[in-house]
Amino acid sequence: MQPTRLLLVRHAESNVTVLQVIGGERSCTGLSELGVRQAQRLRDRLEVDAMAVDVLLSSPLPRARQTAEIIAPALGRPIELEADLEEHRPGEADGCPFVDFAARFGMFDFRAEPDRPFAPGGESLREFHERVVSLLRRIETEREGATVLAVCHGGVIDAAFRSYLAIGLSDAFELWTLNTSLTEFAIATSDAPPQLRRYNDAAHLTGLPPKTRQ
Repeated sequence: MQPTRLLLVRHAESNVTVLQVIGGERSCTGLSELGVRQAQRLRDRLEVDAMAVDVLLSSPLPRARQTAEIIAPALGRPIELEADLEEHRPGEADGCPFVDFAARFGMFDFRAEPDRPFAPGGESLREFHERVVSLLRRIETEREGATVLAVCHGGVIDAAFRSYLAIGLSDAFELWTLNTSLTEFAIATSDAPPQLRRYNDAAHLTGLPPKTRQ
């Protein structure tokens, strides 16, 4: 059996990022104008590369779903929405401006307090991490030997790294995953550890501004 090929795509630039607010299911309104261009660039690259994908998954949050909708024609696969690909669920902090978070909910170190909820009604870091890892194990079992492309979020990619590279939940480890970049893991069917094949592959964004400027 060939390895399961897992491609993780961080969504394109979102409106909530431009507006500097915490984007949960209530406040996320999809992609910025630049974000649409980024997703179109990725679609064009996937068409040129003629990438063969068996399964196209997406977080249902609008910024991820819209990214998936733009790239889907290049892959020829229907989009399967997967709630466990969502970003760290913020609870009552959904829609809160970044600058107001500390005053409203109290600033804390997520890594030092992994069992503390993001905000009332939200997930703790441990709950988020366990949700993502559970999904990864399910993909490995249900999609064994397939090539799976999942449009997700930066936190999901961080959780995948920590799981596959055996990095502790509270260990110092920082990623800065670019919008629409490709991260790829190969998961063997034997006891061999997962192999990281690429990270932050965003060659298709050459010439675009790095972000929307206010």
